[in-house]
Amino acid sequence: MGLFDRFRTKEADTSEDWIAAMADGELIDVTSVSDPVFAQKMMGESVAFRYEGDTVTVCAPASGTLSVMFPTGHAFGITMKNGMELLVHIGINTVEANGRGFKVFKKQGDKVAAGEPVVEADLKLLSQNYDMSTMLIVTNANGRSISFIPPRHVSKGMPVIR
Repeated sequence: MGLFDRFRTKEADTSEDWIAAMADGELIDVTSVSDPVFAQKMMGESVAFRYEGDTVTVCAPASGTLSVMFPTGHAFGITMKNGMELLVHIGINTVEANGRGFKVFKKQGDKVAAGEPVVEADLKLLSQNYDMSTMLIVTNANGRSISFIPPRHVSKGMPVIR
């Protein structure tokens, strides 16, 4: 970890409006994912990510409370101190895996800091049956205007909103 990474993590932990990349990977336009509910942003302003490797540890994109933690590990929600609500959905139709391929580190009601591990996904296993695009959805912007950065490679902790 470099000097600036340490500063970025500290800033991410204290800023109420900080929304960050959940892991190293490619930020992609959500309209390109195979599920129309996500692609058409029916749940709110959204962005998607693609990860490589055998596994990925999906971290909290913001500090707050885990308001929803699906026991299957495929999705979780965070309510930020500023009232914004986020949903992270790991893969498409992965609820059908019934938790197989997911390792959950947290439980509903836990406080999390931006960058803190929440779920590990076995990409090697899950990608055999599922599109493993991971969506980040602002389900409640609490009156704020949200605009995600354009598609590019991102590193865990990097801000993804403008």
